[in-house]
Amino acid sequence: MRLKILKSEQEYQELLAWIDQQLDKKVSPESPEGEAFQVALLLIKAYEDEHYPIPAPDPIEVIRQKMDEKGLKNKDLVGKVGSKSYVSAILNRKKPLTLAIARYLHRELGIPAGVLLG
Repeated sequence: MRLKILKSEQEYQELLAWIDQQLDKKVSPESPEGEAFQVALLLIKAYEDEHYPIPAPDPIEVIRQKMDEKGLKNKDLVGKVGSKSYVSAILNRKKPLTLAIARYLHRELGIPAGVLLG
């Protein structure tokens, strides 16, 4: 297999098939084949990042999901984030997340800062 930048869907599919073959062979990462395999994975990732991007999660949806997972209601954030109306305004996208609120949600709900600030 000659490794090169992937420029078409066909090249992408061919490289995926080659990767499957290498997985079946259980090549050693330290072998020349293993090194080629690792380069192929990088090429696949670069192609997928360009052609199949994963959109960033919506911070408010993530907050709502985490609240649901933890059994929290809007009222549970009152006093910690702000008043009842302020919490409601944030969760209804009428007020932006502040850095202080993002820090609190990161710390208390375990939401990655990149999701909240991105």
